[in-house]
Amino acid sequence: MLNAAETELSENGIEAFSLRAVAKRAGVSHGAPAHHFTDARGLLTALAAIGYERFIETQNKRQRRAKADPKSQLVASGLGYIDFAVQNPALFRLMFSSEMPDRTNDKFAVVAHSAFNKLVADMQSVLEIDPYSDPIAMKDLMASWALVHGLADLMVSGRAERPMGFNQMTNAERDATLTDIILRVTEAKTKS
Repeated sequence: MLNAAETELSENGIEAFSLRAVAKRAGVSHGAPAHHFTDARGLLTALAAIGYERFIETQNKRQRRAKADPKSQLVASGLGYIDFAVQNPALFRLMFSSEMPDRTNDKFAVVAHSAFNKLVADMQSVLEIDPYSDPIAMKDLMASWALVHGLADLMVSGRAERPMGFNQMTNAERDATLTDIILRVTEAKTKS
């Protein structure tokens, strides 16, 4: 049912999302999704939680291929963030922009916090200070997150295409351009 829900979300959007459509797509009775997830919000919450798990894995995959130094690892995590958004735009919006997921759900909260804590750990490696204990480090973290999330959202919405021409670039050119943009936050910090 979760696979069917993701396909339904991707093809028809959150506005047209319904348990009945998911059940039909999954080939189960129309009452099956409600039996397992209570309502559409419950199903979308479960789907968003799985999305966060895949989101973290996409970041980890990028980091495994990157150099081991902290700055390269932070950039790789950002590139993984963007990869996930571009490859899963509807799920990305559900996770970050929608009010549908129940953010108080235990499983959802744990995995969403894991994604944020990954960013904290990556940033702590670069800054050599815990952002939770240092307000300036937390501002640096928020600037980095805002930049990467903004890039991801601009790419998903198509708004970055005209000024940047990502669709005309090879994967290596795209990664180099995004890396340059991401590094601007870190390098601006070291210059001040």
